[in-house]
Amino acid sequence: MSSGSVQKLSLFALTAMVVGSMVGSGIFSLPRTFAGATGPFGALIAWTIAAGGMYMLARVFQFLAERKPDLDAGVYAYAKEGFGDYPGFLSAFGYWIGSCIGNVSYWVLIKSTLGAFFPVFGDGNTVIAILVASVGIWLFHFMILRGIQQAAFINMVVTIAKIVPILAFILILFVAFKADMFRANFWGGEGMPELSLFEQVRATMLVTVFVFLGIEGASVYSRYAKERRHVGIATILGFVGVTALMVLVSLLPYAVLPQAEIAGMRQPSMATVLEAVVGPWGAVFVSVGLLVSVLGAYLAWSLIAAEVLSIAAKTRDMPRRFGTENENKVPAAALWLTNIVVQLFVISTYWSQDAFSLMLNLTSVMSLVPFFLVAAFGFMLVQRRETYDTRPSERNRDYVFAFIAVVYTLFLVYAAGAKFLLLSAILYGPGTVLYFWARREQSRSGLFDRPVDWIIFGAAAVGCIVGIHGLVTGYITI
Repeated sequence: MSSGSVQKLSLFALTAMVVGSMVGSGIFSLPRTFAGATGPFGALIAWTIAAGGMYMLARVFQFLAERKPDLDAGVYAYAKEGFGDYPGFLSAFGYWIGSCIGNVSYWVLIKSTLGAFFPVFGDGNTVIAILVASVGIWLFHFMILRGIQQAAFINMVVTIAKIVPILAFILILFVAFKADMFRANFWGGEGMPELSLFEQVRATMLVTVFVFLGIEGASVYSRYAKERRHVGIATILGFVGVTALMVLVSLLPYAVLPQAEIAGMRQPSMATVLEAVVGPWGAVFVSVGLLVSVLGAYLAWSLIAAEVLSIAAKTRDMPRRFGTENENKVPAAALWLTNIVVQLFVISTYWSQDAFSLMLNLTSVMSLVPFFLVAAFGFMLVQRRETYDTRPSERNRDYVFAFIAVVYTLFLVYAAGAKFLLLSAILYGPGTVLYFWARREQSRSGLFDRPVDWIIFGAAAVGCIVGIHGLVTGYITI
C-alpha cells in the first residue's frame, strides 16, 4: 500500500480529530472559571454568544472547504489567499505559537491535577512539575516522529475514552440537581463581583475561545480526508456534540453548590465539584479522565502545530527547512521547533502567578488574528461572488455566516483587553524574523510587498515594545 493511501482519514477519524482537539484541559476548568465571573444567567448569555459565533465560524470553515478545495492547509492558507503574504504569515505564526502555548497549558493542568494528590507538584509550576513535564514533552515528541497515522489512531481511541468521565460527571450532577440552589445562584449568588452583566459575559469570552479551539482540526487535516465533503461534516458534528458537553459542565455545578464555593475551588474544578458531591472517589475518577483527555489533546495539538508550520514552509512562507519530512512522512523539523518552543514556555511558568490561566488566555488571544482573517476571507469571497457560479442559491446563507463570524471575532479582540493584546504583540513582533528569513532564502526584493504590510509590522513592533516595557515596570503582570 502506498504512503498516500495509508494517510487517508475517514469521517469518523476526522470527527474524532475535532472532538479530540476541542475536549482538552479547558472543559475541566469551566466550573470555577464561570463561577468566578458570573452566574447561570450570565453563563447562558455567554454560551449563546460563544456558541453562535463559533457556529458561524465553523460554517465559514465548511463552505470554504467546499468552495476552495485547493487551499488544503486550513487556517493559514485562507489568510494568505485573501490578504497577502505577510498577513498570511502572521496567521500561520499566531496559530502555531497559540498551539504551542496551549500545549503548555495542558502540562500545567496535568501537574496541577497531580498536585491534589502529590503536593510536590503544587499548582503545576514547581521545579519538579517542570522537570516531569519536560520528560513528557520529549516522550510524545519521539512517539509522533514514528508516524501521523499511528498518532491519529491513538487520538481516536483516547477521544472515546475521555468522554466517559465527562458524561458521568453530567449524569451524577443531574441526579444531585437542587432546584432551589440553582435559583439562588441564578443571578450570581453571594460574593459575586460587582460587575455589569456585559462585563461578566466579557470576562468569560477568552475561556470560551479556548474551549472551542480545535473546531478547525478537520480543516487543518483536510488533505488527509478520504472525501473532501467529510471536512465540513466532521467540523459540524464535533462542534454540536462538544458544545452540549461544555454548556452542561459549566451550568450543572450551580445546582449542587453555592457560586462562591465553586469560584474558590482549585483547578481542575470539575474534579473538586464531583468530590464535594460524591466524596473523594469523584476527584480521582475525574482526575484520571482529565489526564487521559489532556494527553490526548496534547497529541492532537502537537500534530496540528507541526502541520501548520510545515505547510507554511512548503508554501515558502516559513524557512524551507521546517517543511522537511522524515521517512514516516512526519514534518520532523517543524515538530522539533514546536517542542523546543513548548519546552521554553514550560520553563517560563515557574515565574507565573497563575500559570494555567495565563497560558489559557494567551492561547486564546493568539488565535484571534487567524480566526478573524478566516472570517474576513469568507466574507470577501461572498462579496465578490467568487465560486458562486455553482450553487448561487447558497450565497445569501453564506453571507450571513461570514458577516456574523467577522463581527464575533472583532468582539473577541475587544473582549481580550489591552493586556493580552500587548502580550501577543511581544510574540508577533520578534516572530517576523522567520518571515524575513524565508524571504531572504527566496532572494525576494524588499522586506514587504505592500505599504499596508509596513503598517501592520509597525503596529506589531510598537505593541511589542510597549508590552515588554509593561512587563519590566510591573504594569503588566503574569
